Amino acid sequence: MSLSLIDLRESALLAPYAFYSRDSAGREYAEPEHAYRGPFQRDRDRIVHSAAFRRLNGKMQVFTGAMGDYHRTRLTHTMEVASIARTIGRTLRLNEDLIESLALLHDIGHPPFGHAGEDTLAELLEAEGGFSHNRFALTLVREIEHPYPTFPGLNLTYEVLQSQDTRADKQHSSPLLEAQVVDAADSITYDAHDVDDAVKLKLITLEELSQLPLIARCLDRVEQKHLASGAKLTADFLRKSLVHELIEVQVSDLVERSQQILLSPACINAQEAKEAGIRLTHNSELQTEKSKLEAFLYQQVYRHPDIVRVRLKAQNRLRELFQAYCNDPALLPAHFRVRIDKIGLRQTAGDYIAGMTDHYCLEQSNRLSGKAP
Repeated sequence: MSLSLIDLRESALLAPYAFYSRDSAGREYAEPEHAYRGPFQRDRDRIVHSAAFRRLNGKMQVFTGAMGDYHRTRLTHTMEVASIARTIGRTLRLNEDLIESLALLHDIGHPPFGHAGEDTLAELLEAEGGFSHNRFALTLVREIEHPYPTFPGLNLTYEVLQSQDTRADKQHSSPLLEAQVVDAADSITYDAHDVDDAVKLKLITLEELSQLPLIARCLDRVEQKHLASGAKLTADFLRKSLVHELIEVQVSDLVERSQQILLSPACINAQEAKEAGIRLTHNSELQTEKSKLEAFLYQQVYRHPDIVRVRLKAQNRLRELFQAYCNDPALLPAHFRVRIDKIGLRQTAGDYIAGMTDHYCLEQSNRLSGKAP
């Protein structure tokens, strides 16, 4: 499918305010058009086939592997975000290929041990400007990933790179509608799977959650759907059904409100909508309920003693590993040592650690501290 055929398909399916593949500004290093893949389809494939994307399977979301193997990793979270974002994008008649690429890229820069790792690297690299997984994602796909002999990085389209850049600077950015859909899907996914994983791990109970307006609303929907059938609502069934409803309620609300917003005269094309600062949001009532749920999760789950304990251990390991590399740069791989003259030793050490999986980070920490067998 040539770009002209892709344009015909997009013209038939997409709304005027969507970003069309024909309008892409291209790539930093010019490449010939592909025979049957559009620019954002190629971006998607390059991201999926990258080493950094594969490593997401070995990076914790909130809960570590020591707590079991049911809960999400960065990779499963990413796949869930992509799925929900595509659904929203298709309903709003936005560019689904662009949305998928942005969703698959959005967490690729996360370091080992989730936000504990990010906070630690931000502290260690404070003099270098700190650390942000959103910024590091750009470093990965522009510099560190190197699958092609003629240029560094993945050579993604400007639109994908710029949209990722807006995630690193949300206060001063005006994102494309497709990027906003990914951000919304990320938040929806977080709420749903953190509830699921936390209840499954017995960090919180359904009874505690039911005191929250959004959860109460979702549980009521579950009961209304299934009580008439006489089905037995076990705790396990309630948990799974709650997660489904939590996603459904949030997605439906976002779509409903966004459809109203997109009626604005500014939405005559993607650029006008961007310049006008059009923002896709939930209805105010649901946003309030959502904020209460997230505050509850922060206090009762993310600050749970078991999670805090894991967080502190991980942060100590990262500090030890960082110091070891700074004390002896020869411990760094050769393809990272060549970056020292350009960005400095501390930044190089931080970038190397940020790319590690949880397991590899622990393995290297044990080896360098003499704890490895």
